[in-house]
Amino acid sequence: MSFSAADAASFIRANTAVMAPPLVPEIRLHLAGEITPLWHATEQTLARDQLPPPYWAFAWAGGQALARHVLDHPQLVRGKSVLDFGAGSGLLALAAAKAGAAAATAAEIDPFAAAAIALNAALNALELRVETADVIGRAAAPWQVVLVGDMCYERPLAERLTAWLRVVAAEGTLVLLGDPGRTYLPKDGLTAVARYIVPTPLDLEDRATREGVVWRLSG
Repeated sequence: MSFSAADAASFIRANTAVMAPPLVPEIRLHLAGEITPLWHATEQTLARDQLPPPYWAFAWAGGQALARHVLDHPQLVRGKSVLDFGAGSGLLALAAAKAGAAAATAAEIDPFAAAAIALNAALNALELRVETADVIGRAAAPWQVVLVGDMCYERPLAERLTAWLRVVAAEGTLVLLGDPGRTYLPKDGLTAVARYIVPTPLDLEDRATREGVVWRLSG
């Protein structure tokens, strides 16, 4: 069985609530209040299509920290073309659009996340582009700023992504990572530019807060 965009939107509306992430009250998202019910609903409804877990339904600590930083320093993105890689809910693309980006693109290969991004953009009356192809390795990247939140949790992806981001940074693109200490964060070429304490649900992170660090990656 395959799911249409309308099916995905219906599933998202039925299994999430509209709320603002603690660190980014300016932006509202379709989020899951608790991890377990949505995970079970996803397994029952979507496992037949082998779709990834519903990471899009949570505002992760690194993404919140980076979104906060973008909103507090709009000059980073104002008038520029911005990519939110592994966008999930689209929080970083939404923050960039709200901060005045000329164009904000949310790259997300999960079709349910892409549907969530479209719903979240409408919810905030912001215009985003959604890219569902894998952009890693794209040469002469057409973005002036690349934002990446919480993507260093799995070694193969983190290594592949980091190698590409270093190339992009060497071309002159500003690359910012939001990360709360994920295992496969690069060990070199990073400069910390901001730190935020992010409230986190205990069932998501096993602690009440995490430190979200905003890093600039060099080529």
